[in-house]
Amino acid sequence: MSTRRNLLLPEVERWPEDRPVVVLEDVHKAFGSQKVLEGVSLTVETGKTTVIAGQSGSGKSVLLRLMNGLELPDQGRVLLFGEDLARANERRRTELRKRCTMVFQNYALIDSMTVAENIGFPLLQNTSMKRAEVRRLVVELLEMLEMPGAIDELPASLSGGMKKRVALARAVVSNPEVVLFDEPTTGLDPVMIEFVDGLIQRTQRTFGLTSVIISHDMASNRRMADSIAVLALGRIVAQGPFERVRALPHPAVKALMANVPMERLGRAAAPASAERAREPQAEAAEPVVVVNGLTKAFGANKVLLGVDLTIPARKITVVIGGSGSGKSVLIKHIIGLLRADAGTVSVFGQELGRLDAAGLRAVQARIGMLFQGAALFDSLTVRENIAFPLVEGQGKRSRVVMPEVEHIAAQLHVDDILDRMPGAISNGQRKRVGLARALITHPDIIIYDEPTTGQDPVMMSMVDDMIVEAAEAFDITSIVISHDMLSTFRIADQVAMLFKGEMRIAAPPEVVRQSDDPEVQRFIFAGSGDRGG
Repeated sequence: MSTRRNLLLPEVERWPEDRPVVVLEDVHKAFGSQKVLEGVSLTVETGKTTVIAGQSGSGKSVLLRLMNGLELPDQGRVLLFGEDLARANERRRTELRKRCTMVFQNYALIDSMTVAENIGFPLLQNTSMKRAEVRRLVVELLEMLEMPGAIDELPASLSGGMKKRVALARAVVSNPEVVLFDEPTTGLDPVMIEFVDGLIQRTQRTFGLTSVIISHDMASNRRMADSIAVLALGRIVAQGPFERVRALPHPAVKALMANVPMERLGRAAAPASAERAREPQAEAAEPVVVVNGLTKAFGANKVLLGVDLTIPARKITVVIGGSGSGKSVLIKHIIGLLRADAGTVSVFGQELGRLDAAGLRAVQARIGMLFQGAALFDSLTVRENIAFPLVEGQGKRSRVVMPEVEHIAAQLHVDDILDRMPGAISNGQRKRVGLARALITHPDIIIYDEPTTGQDPVMMSMVDDMIVEAAEAFDITSIVISHDMLSTFRIADQVAMLFKGEMRIAAPPEVVRQSDDPEVQRFIFAGSGDRGG
């Protein structure tokens, strides 16, 4: 157990290792008529990592906020360091929070401050430590987190993975005893997820931390958890070591654990149940997209280096690769938002670089897009958002398109929220509404930008199923940008991997698994959930 003193409360002795640091006893919480938690009991052991898993909307984030007193229970008790948070006054709760920090899903960095200033902020605001001393601590942390060169950068210049590390450094700079992580790996590629997991584990050992992690990534949870708690129907329905919980027959547990990989996804064959049936390749159809020698640079930054890719019609091509590998830039060329520095991009047999504005618009009208953030109109209802491309884009009457809206909403399980506003639905629901809107025009190509990011395992499977069903029902060509290897190998007819601007492989999933390319193997292995030594 670490003996490091909390720099914000140096006079406070660290919590003893043999007593639980957080205890919830029959906790209830509602917001108006919406009951979120209905009798949650949970114990967080000191010095351990407790993972909380559950479907979107199950109350995980509310549970995290109850643990540090940002929310108070309507009924029951929440004990933090042995104190009932509901009985403590706000001043005392603030003192307890200084022993218990949080890493937010969206980083919560201050854009106008450098990395050093962001990390040192808690100490500069709450202690009398001199700037030079704080900077020394920041330098040590950044060296441990393998990004010393970023100390004077602004957050806007950092990648998502680097922002995660800065948020982690800020959380631990004061030597807290507990860190609460809200989806720490959301939006990261498999290699970066494994890297961030390793950093959290290393930080935990170095600082003697107790960690509570909310996460949808079951492979990460398998690596990280000393104990996993499954939240469903307002209660903790299971808690214990990962493999023991995984074997339980409770329906909520089975639903979450259904997609945990049994073994590595590389040379090992994936379980048949995890993949859709693929018909043998018939005579090759004319490709719908052909990319030849595509090169693109932004100033001195060379993003694509002579990329070749053929996308077959009416199949699902999943484009994978690490952050910064060039995936989004490749897609922007395919939809005509960027012009190549060299090489060609042809869509529907037309070379985009040769088209005038009208010709390009005609091609783009045949392409649908689901953006990662859903991009809904906040002033329109869900029903109106889904109908928007038909009503505003094609001039159809609202009453005429409503049956199609309701049909596709039912397929995506959003038919019960059609009359709500986007601000009143969950992030997972927003994703599904965006997918419904993208599909309603029946495009010839649909491009999905990280459709499963931030989704729980149950919803991930549902989105995967919807992509497959849409491809088959509408005879559509699908291009999916993805970081999730389980999803990739479940839905793909072709997997195309970019690495530092080069196309390393583009082939059927079984060929990709057998690739001897070390970068390909490293990337697909990283999502396996194997627990390293």
